[in-house]
Amino acid sequence: MSGDYKKVKSVLEYIEENLTEPFSMEELAKVAGYSKYHFIRVFTEVTGFTPADYIRKRRLSEIAGKIVQKDYPGSIADAAFRYGFNSKENFSRAFKSEHCILPSEYRRVQNSLRLYPKLMEGKHFFDGELSFVCLEPFTLTVLLSDELAPPRFWNKYNCSGMSMRLSGGKVVPDYGVSDWDCSLKKLRYYIGIRTEEAVGDLSGTTTLSVAGGTYAVFKTKPSEHFDFVDTVQRTWEYINTRWLPESDYMRTGGYEFETYLESSRTYSEEIYIPVCKKIKD
Repeated sequence: MSGDYKKVKSVLEYIEENLTEPFSMEELAKVAGYSKYHFIRVFTEVTGFTPADYIRKRRLSEIAGKIVQKDYPGSIADAAFRYGFNSKENFSRAFKSEHCILPSEYRRVQNSLRLYPKLMEGKHFFDGELSFVCLEPFTLTVLLSDELAPPRFWNKYNCSGMSMRLSGGKVVPDYGVSDWDCSLKKLRYYIGIRTEEAVGDLSGTTTLSVAGGTYAVFKTKPSEHFDFVDTVQRTWEYINTRWLPESDYMRTGGYEFETYLESSRTYSEEIYIPVCKKIKD
């Protein structure tokens, strides 16, 4: 462990111990033993977040975890005040900016969110199950995301009851589909259901044809509501940075998709990557 990482780790521990208290950059820099400028630079390099952004995400995540607990005695405003927001309105704006939905919507629906548990050493990238399946071609009826980050679009999709709207009121699995737009050089993301189950309001939808063939399937272990989306994100990271470079397989270029049933509350999903064997030199 590098000296920088050790010092940042001590700051992370200090933040967790005092998460409900106000912080200054000078105070955190002192804990690390760095100047303010050097501390911000090193913290950002090690964690991927500025100190202010990390603290904000951690506070929003802790509040989100509390307001959906059945035995939590307080209101949304109580939780917001505890973690340093000076009004319910300011907290609601920060929450919506982060998640694209209001905290009241989240408390009502209790959908999965991209939350940020405290950073820890030794997190596994993937500890679920990997299998290979041969799929027949099928089609999906989907909505194109209008958000840059897929978790934000999932929040809107789940909170608005979009799945039930598409299915005509039936509970069915949802699919999130990734597609790289070569001309625009950006990711397109869609969410929807299988076309044979799409018998409801289909306004604004499009149809995607998913090719048959061999798919590597990464099934995440059931997790808690709090860290489900983080588990999914880490699984994608593992696929892209570890498994694909090191395995005997490569992408075929077809649609990649993830599927799960939000209402099951099992907080597990399957990620499907179309693959073929790498050609040996």
